[in-house]
Amino acid sequence: MNEASEEIFVKQLQENQNIIHKICRLYTNDEDAHKDLFQEITIQLWKAFPKFRGDSKFTTWAYRVGLNTAITLYRKKKKTLNTIEFDSTFHKVKQEDYNYEEEEQLKLLYSAISELNDIEKALVFLYLEDKDYTEISETLGISEVNARVKMNRVKGKLKKILNP
Repeated sequence: MNEASEEIFVKQLQENQNIIHKICRLYTNDEDAHKDLFQEITIQLWKAFPKFRGDSKFTTWAYRVGLNTAITLYRKKKKTLNTIEFDSTFHKVKQEDYNYEEEEQLKLLYSAISELNDIEKALVFLYLEDKDYTEISETLGISEVNARVKMNRVKGKLKKILNP
């Protein structure tokens, strides 16, 4: 990779690192695991960047690489390692802007999402990021119709989990 490509990568990564943090939040339960996953996703993005042709937006590509990395590691760890509950204070906003009711709702939502399978988690994540079904299908490598059908099923699952 040449110096110009490195600069482009670093700039894109800095501008879009929240994508990676959100993926890490979804697939980890503690700060150390979050940091480890963030590092692993960054490494995978770095390795894959020379092959990035720009056919899609950088963010779409980063979501895809990040989610695939997280899902792969999540599946491996799920077989061998139990995780502990993530301390949500790690992601609190400034105290003056902090809304405890919203935090409780987010805890409930993340708890419900944690009961979904890895593909469903990725689908919900992208949906909550206001991605349209075209981008969701492109990111997950499924058809747009399949993305819509799966999302409707996931919404039903979440309703049952949140309102037993």
